[in-house]
Amino acid sequence: MYTKNTLLKRGIERNLEIIGEAVSRILKENTEFEITNARRIIGLRNQIIHAYDSISDENIWSIVIKHLPNLKTEIEEKINNSTL
Repeated sequence: MYTKNTLLKRGIERNLEIIGEAVSRILKENTEFEITNARRIIGLRNQIIHAYDSISDENIWSIVIKHLPNLKTEIEEKINNSTL
């Protein structure tokens, strides 16, 4: 379904761009704040924006299925345990 649905693909890619930008801004604001794989998340954002033709659908979908849920859980825990 993912590979055949252009609107879904573009939406997911756009959200990954936003997540990468948010992680970048968080790290610039607070260098003490740790996010697992932060540099890789930012790198993915840059790859989506600047090297669009080099991204495979399989890699994006793998990130969505395997890594995004862990990132969501990590960020939620940090927010819930933070005094921000």
